[in-house]
Amino acid sequence: MTQQETQSTKWAGLLVGLALLIILVVLVAEADKWIADSFKAQGVSKNPLEYPLTAVVIGLIANAVLRVTGLYTFIRPAVRTELFLKIGLVLLGARISLGDLLAQGTGGLIQALIMVASVFLFTWWLAGRFKLPETLKAVMASAVSVCGVSAAIAAAGAVQARKEEVSYITTLVILTAIPLMVLMPWLANVMGLNPTVAGAWFGGNIDTTAAVVGAGTIYGPEAQQVAAVVKLAQNVMIGVVAFLLALYFAMVVNRGEGERPTPIMIWHRFPKFVLGFVVVSILASLDMFTPALVAEIDTANKWFFALAFVCIGLDFTLAELRKAGWKPTAVYMGATVFNTVLALIVATVIFGVLGLGA
Repeated sequence: MTQQETQSTKWAGLLVGLALLIILVVLVAEADKWIADSFKAQGVSKNPLEYPLTAVVIGLIANAVLRVTGLYTFIRPAVRTELFLKIGLVLLGARISLGDLLAQGTGGLIQALIMVASVFLFTWWLAGRFKLPETLKAVMASAVSVCGVSAAIAAAGAVQARKEEVSYITTLVILTAIPLMVLMPWLANVMGLNPTVAGAWFGGNIDTTAAVVGAGTIYGPEAQQVAAVVKLAQNVMIGVVAFLLALYFAMVVNRGEGERPTPIMIWHRFPKFVLGFVVVSILASLDMFTPALVAEIDTANKWFFALAFVCIGLDFTLAELRKAGWKPTAVYMGATVFNTVLALIVATVIFGVLGLGA
C-alpha cells in the first residue's frame, strides 16, 4: 500500500469513526433517557445509573463488536479520548465561578502536591521491590500519581520508555478507572461524604480525568465540579514530573546519554487546556455569558464528556495486559489501593476539616 493510499485509508477511518461515535453518543442519550424513565416509573426520582456509566458500557460493547468484525483498527483514528475530554473540561469552566475556582483550586493544589509526591514515591518503591525496569517504574509511578494516560505519555517521552510499556500502563489505567468510577460514588454515599469531600476524593484518586468527571457526575453536580478542579490541579504537575524524571535519568540512569532536560520542557509538557478552563471560568465570573449561552455550553460539555466516556470503552484491551505479565499488574493494583486510602484521608482533612474547598 502506497503512502497516499495509507493516508486516504486513515482519513476514511477518521470520518467513519467520527460518524460511529456520534451514533453511539445518540444511543447513550436515548438509553440514558429510557433508564431514567424506567426508574421514575418505579418511584425513583434520580437515575442511579448516570450517563458516564451508560456511555462506557456502550463503548465496551462497540469495542467487542468492532474487534470481532475486524473494523477496530480502521476506525481507531477517531477514538480521541483525551481530545474530547479536554474540550469538555474547558467548557466546564463556564459553570465554575472564579471564587469557586480559587477556593477549590487552592485546596486541590495542596492535595495534588501531597498526593503526587507520596503516591509517586510509594509506587517507585513498590515497583523496585518487584524489580520492574527503570523506565516502566517511571511511567507507572507518573500514571498512578498524576493523571493516568497523559502523565504516562509525558513520562515515557522524558525517560525514553518503550511503546509497549506505555501500552501496558494505558490498559491498567482503564482497567482500574472504570470500576472505580462506579464503586467510589457508591462508597462515598455509604460513608455519607459531603459532595465537596467526595469530589476531592475522586479527583485525587482515580487516574483518568474522564473517569474522575464520571464519578463526580454520578455523585452529583457539586461533586463533579470539585472533582474536575482537583484533577486539573493535579494535571498541572505533569510538566514538573516529566522534567524531574528526565533530569534523573540523564544524571543517574543513563549517565549523560541522550537529550539534556531544560526548564522549557516543563512548559512543553504543561497541559495547555488547563489555561483554557481558567480563562472560561474568569469570563463566566465576569458575566460574559448569557444564561442561554451557558445552557448551550453545558449541553455541548455533556456531549463531549459522553464522547470521552464512550472512547474509554473503545480504548480498553486485555491483549496488552497479558503481554505485561503479573508483576506490573500487582504493583499497579497495590499502588492504586495506597492511592485510594491516602486520597480519602487527605481530601477529608483539606476539604472537610480545614474547609479549603468551601
